This record gives sequence, structure tokens and C-alpha cells, in this order.
Amino acid sequence: MPLPTIDDIHEAAARIKPWLHRTPVLTSSSLNELVAAHLWFKCENFQKTGAFKARGATNAVFQLDEAEAKRGVATHSSGNHGAALSLAARWRGTPVHVVMPENSSAVKLRAVSAYGGKIVTCAPTVASREETLARVLQETGAVYIPPYNHPQIIAGQGTAALELLEEVPELNIVMAPVGGGGLLSGTALTVSALRPEIKTWGAEPLMASDAFQSLQSGQIMPVQSTTTIADGLRTSLGDLTFAVIQKHVAKILTVNEEDIVRAMRLFWERMKLVVEPSGAVPLAAVMAHKEELAGKRVGLILSGGNVDLDRLPWNA
Repeated sequence: MPLPTIDDIHEAAARIKPWLHRTPVLTSSSLNELVAAHLWFKCENFQKTGAFKARGATNAVFQLDEAEAKRGVATHSSGNHGAALSLAARWRGTPVHVVMPENSSAVKLRAVSAYGGKIVTCAPTVASREETLARVLQETGAVYIPPYNHPQIIAGQGTAALELLEEVPELNIVMAPVGGGGLLSGTALTVSALRPEIKTWGAEPLMASDAFQSLQSGQIMPVQSTTTIADGLRTSLGDLTFAVIQKHVAKILTVNEEDIVRAMRLFWERMKLVVEPSGAVPLAAVMAHKEELAGKRVGLILSGGNVDLDRLPWNA
């Protein structure tokens, strides 16, 4: 499949505009002072379904032809993509099936179900996800909408960076979390096309650092089974997302679990923002690499805000 172009990203922005929020870009003098840098936060925690995933899912679902829409759609997801696809499918009037790991957070399971997704659980491994999805596709005849490794998904995710650059064009770095790479590759394509002088960086949990390892080695290094608190980042790169990241992402920073929890709590305390662990990873990376980022103007994409309020990490 061909990689999306900046024209595809602009077309995606127009396609999803009637359905989704243009999320705010916020700042915090307190956090700027803490890291000695100038930070702008693209708040996808305020997006429909609580995460950026609504962008790619809506873009993909509204490109189905009528015959495909009647067959329904299916995917595998730790939660956010499943919820996004379920809502987009409901808007389109098409059935949706979502394969989810059995260790998915309760709040994400409830969200997928509430948006109309039919959940099929699997073991928390890549192999189990793929085997279970293959069975669902065979049984239902549904169209597979991948969570990240698809041109229409990547183009949709790139619209978050498009909006960020329209509001704050004078940045040194744009940083996004990376799991399967849909958000980071969409971000990188947008930034490299519109503002090539701006660098795109990724941020990733040390406990699931497959993207960092892949960039270092020059080949996709699948993620091993992991229990990182950043549950949205427990997936491996795809061939399309890896190709973009190899070409357009300058570096990927890794962070430990304690830094992720600290960053998440800072969002809650200093900015009154409900940000999930995956969305807090970029701020955790900035705090862990303050010397490298001192004085820089950095745009951070906060990927989502779907948190199980009964299991907050600082109460564990």
C-alpha cells in the first residue's frame, strides 16, 4: 500500500471535520518553568471517544463504499481504536467487531461496548490478537480497519499535527507517543511536508521500547509481552509506519514507568487535565531529557484521556 501524502492528510481533515472536535492547544507556565522549555500541548484527550484514534477511524470508515459498509468492520485494539471505530461505524450505520486483550482497562472495555462495538477478547499477545481477528473476519466477512498500519488511518492521525502547526507554526520539535506508529508517522508526514525545519521525535515506554530498538537496528523489532502502564503503546510497528518513522523521525526517547506516572500526575495537578498514561509519555520524555530540550519550543501531542478512575496509578 502506498504511503499517504500531505494531500491525503488535508483531504482527511476535510472528511472528518463534520464529525470530530478541533481540539485545543494549551500551555502551562508552571510546566515550562519545570523543564526550562516552551511547551504546547495538543489536547487529544478532549477528542471524541477521548483520544486521537477517532481521527483515523472516522477517515477510514467514511471511505468505505456501500457494499463494504454493509459487511461491517472489524479490528483489534487495546481500547482507544476500538472505541473510535465503534463510534465511526455507528455514525456510518455499519456493524463493528473489536478484538481486545483480556487485560484491557475496564474503562476502555466499557467505552467500546457503549459505542456499539461487539467485543471478542484474546490473550495479551500480538499472535493472539492476530489469530482471533482472523477468525472474526472469516466468520463475519467484515472489512479489516487496522489500528495504525494503513494509509487512511495514518492520514487521519496526521490531522492532529496539521491543526497544531496551524496554531503554533514556530516550533523546534513536535513529539508524539509511539506504539504501532500511526500517530507518530502521521505527525512526521505532516511536519516534514509543511515545516521541514521542525524535527519530529517519538516518545515510548522503556518497557515497550520496540520502536526505539527498530529505529536503532534498521528493522522492525516486535514488542514482547509487556505490562507497561501505557497500555495504548503495547503494540509493534507496522511496515508502513516504520517506513515513515525511518525516513522522517529524528529520534525516539524512552522513559521509565515512574516518569510516566509523574508526568500524568503533573497534568492532573498543574493543568487540571485528565491524561492517560500513554498520553503522558511525551511530557515524561521531556522531563527525563531536560538538558537536551532546554530553551526549545516543543509541541506535544497528548494522545488520550481514557483513565480508569478506580485504578489511578498513584493510589496503587
